[in-house]
Amino acid sequence: MPRINKVIIIGAGPAGLAAALRLQDRNNISVTVYELREQPTHLGGAINIPANGVRLLDRLGVYEPLLEGGSITPQMVVHSINGNELGCLDHISRIKAKTGYGFMRIKRTVIIDALLSKVQACGIPVHFNKRLVAVDEDAGTGATMTFSDGSCDTADLVLGCDGIHSAVRKLHVDPELTPEYSGISSMSSIVPVPTDLEGMHATFTSQGSVAVVPCTDNLEEKELFWFLTRHIPEPDTADKRDGWNEHREKEVAGFKNTLQDIIREIGGSWGSFLHDVVSKAETVNFYPVYRLPHRGVWHTSRCVLIGDAAHAMQPHVGQGVSMALEDVFLLSRLLKKESAPLEDCLRQFETIRRPRIEEFASQAANNGNRSRQKGPWQMAMMEWGMWAWFLARRVSSLWSWGIREEDWLYDIDEVDID
Repeated sequence: MPRINKVIIIGAGPAGLAAALRLQDRNNISVTVYELREQPTHLGGAINIPANGVRLLDRLGVYEPLLEGGSITPQMVVHSINGNELGCLDHISRIKAKTGYGFMRIKRTVIIDALLSKVQACGIPVHFNKRLVAVDEDAGTGATMTFSDGSCDTADLVLGCDGIHSAVRKLHVDPELTPEYSGISSMSSIVPVPTDLEGMHATFTSQGSVAVVPCTDNLEEKELFWFLTRHIPEPDTADKRDGWNEHREKEVAGFKNTLQDIIREIGGSWGSFLHDVVSKAETVNFYPVYRLPHRGVWHTSRCVLIGDAAHAMQPHVGQGVSMALEDVFLLSRLLKKESAPLEDCLRQFETIRRPRIEEFASQAANNGNRSRQKGPWQMAMMEWGMWAWFLARRVSSLWSWGIREEDWLYDIDEVDID
C-alpha cells in the first residue's frame, strides 16, 4: 500500500476526534480536522457507551476524565403504568467482570470536550467554521477539499466523520443516498435533581416510552437525563440536521405540557417523581430520529465514511458512538498493512463492518417500535409479558432485547484482518 502521510478529517464530533487521535498516535500520520460549526457543538443530551466502546475510549487515553464527568449505569428498571416495578436487572456485572468496563451514560458535551482537549494537547490542528463545498479526487495522488471561504487542502486520504447529513457523502461518496425519517421523535432534557436514583428507569405508556437515567455521579445534586420517545408524523421544520434546543418560555411550556399529559397515565410515587423531574426542565431538546438505508456506499478510492456518515441508525440499542469508535480502530489497523493497496483496505473495512452494523441497525428499529401508541389491551398484554419474562429470569443478566452478550464483549482489535 502507498504510504499514507496525511489524512483530512471532516467533522469534529466523537468520530472525527477519535480518528485524529488514533491515526496520529498509532499510524504516525499527519492529521488535520475541519468542522462546519463555529465552535464545538453543545447540541444533544446524554448518550450511551457500552463496554465495547468504553474499552476503546480507554485506549485513546480519555477514560479517566470521562469517568469523572459521566455515570456508570448498573441496572435497568422497568415500571408499570401504575408506577409499580415490573422488574430490575443488573445488566452490567457479567460484562464488567469479563472486560473490566461497564455501561456509561454521559453528556455528549463531556465526551467532545475530553476528546478535543486530548486532540489539542497532541498538537492536532482543528479548524472550525469550515463548510465543505467540493471534493476533487485523484485515485493516484489524493483528494482535495475546497471550503466555502475559498481555502483548500489536499491529503492522501479523507475521512468523512461529519454525521448523518455528511457533506463528504452528499458531495462525493454517495450523493443519491438521503436520510429517512424513522417515524420516531424524542423530547429530552437534563435537569439537576437531589436523588439517589441509580440505573436506567423506563416506563411504557400508551403514547410512547419515558425513561430517566443519571448522566453524572460526582455531583451533590445529580443531573438526570429524561427523554420521551414516541411515534409521530415527520415534523414540518427546516431544522432537520440536529433537531433543536428550545429555550423560549412559551415553547418549553408547550413541550412540557405534552409530556406531562403523557406522564399522567403513570400512577404512584413513580409517576409523581417523573412529574417533578420534567417540571424542572428549563430547556427542551426536540429531536426527529433519522437513519440511513443499508444500501449506501461507504468509500471511494481516497475517501471513506466513518460512523453516522456511513451508517446512522436509530439510538435504540445505544451503540452509535461505539460503532464509530470501532470503525476508527479497524481502519487504523488496516492502514498499517503494507501489502495491500489502499482501495483493497477500504473494501475490507466495509466487508468486516457491514454485518455488525446492519444487525444493530435492525435491532434498533425493532426496539423503537416498542414506543408505538397502544390501546388498553395492548398495554396490558405488554406489561404481563414483561412481568412474566422477569419472573422467569430471576437472574443477573444482560437484558438483551435481541442484543447478545457477545455483542458487548466484542473487541475490534481482535478481529482477524489477515
